Amino acid sequence: MSRKKPQQLAVQVEMQIDEAALFQRISEIIENRKNQAGAYVNREIVLMYWEVGEHINSVVLDGGRAAYGKNILSMLSTKLAETYGNSFYVENIYRMMRFAKVFADLEILSTVSTKLSWSHFCEIMRVKTEEGRLFYAYDAIERCLGVHALRREISRKAFERREIANSQLTEVSCVPFNAFKDPFLLNVLGLKDNYLEADLEQAIITGIESFILEFGHGLSFVARQKRMSMDDVDFKLDLLFYSRELRRLIAIELKLGMFKPEYKGQMEFYLKWLNKYERYEDENAPIGLILCAKAHRGQIELMELDKSGIAVAEYWTMLPPKAEFERKIQEILLEARERLERRKMLTNGNVIRQIDYFVESKDDDE
Repeated sequence: MSRKKPQQLAVQVEMQIDEAALFQRISEIIENRKNQAGAYVNREIVLMYWEVGEHINSVVLDGGRAAYGKNILSMLSTKLAETYGNSFYVENIYRMMRFAKVFADLEILSTVSTKLSWSHFCEIMRVKTEEGRLFYAYDAIERCLGVHALRREISRKAFERREIANSQLTEVSCVPFNAFKDPFLLNVLGLKDNYLEADLEQAIITGIESFILEFGHGLSFVARQKRMSMDDVDFKLDLLFYSRELRRLIAIELKLGMFKPEYKGQMEFYLKWLNKYERYEDENAPIGLILCAKAHRGQIELMELDKSGIAVAEYWTMLPPKAEFERKIQEILLEARERLERRKMLTNGNVIRQIDYFVESKDDDE
């Protein structure tokens, strides 16, 4: 049996490597172009629906024909559906009209439409305020949320809960804007009545993915019962996370009952210890979150915890029925807005950082 010369073997190996590299590169080109083509097609479909809706609005509504607009739309949709398919049934025509109305800024729409499908926009259109719609649109893009995940975020009032948490922050806050939500919804963790702090902590660790989802994205678990030693005394922090987005450690303390003012000193100690012994040179200063079963937000505002890099939020282990949940969130949000208005008055009209994000846009459909 003849043996191949070393030179022949080297050529064969080189050809195999070249073939693998060639295949890999061609695959990358194909996938990249397919993705770009898909994004382009998706964008054109979304913009087509917007243009259809905008034109119908201008002819039917602005033209003073709203009184018999239903008949016009019914006949129009029948003809369009026969020619172009089910996408132009009358229900979808109405969606296109509302779409053009609530996303009036075509420049913004042109940007987000490359990343979001028409189904995404159908979910986002249910949100009443422009600020809320933009929040969910950009959140879906940043986190690559599918339609189901986006619907979940909207139903769980992620935008409103973020705004409630932001209401704690002032222009001198050491807590970053948009870092937390309030309340945190931990109903997916399966906690029953009469649970202990250890049970809550264990439930969070067991359901860590769901817990991290409440924060948004870019959060990594670091430690549970983080030991901190000082003067021969050991202290233990309940949970420690790291946020890639914020580039800082996040200390979390869990409390079963009502927020108490003395919790501030405990968290300040933890943050100073972490800042001295755990913080890397290229990281921002650690921040803390105290999660309580109940929090009097007026007390929290008075204590100015945000100046120390501390935020407080309630956690709910049971989610009320939909109508009650929405009512409770709106009540808390209304209280937050009132606190911000009082703060504006106390500062003689000086604008506090990002304060106008609470002002709802006017929605003609409401």
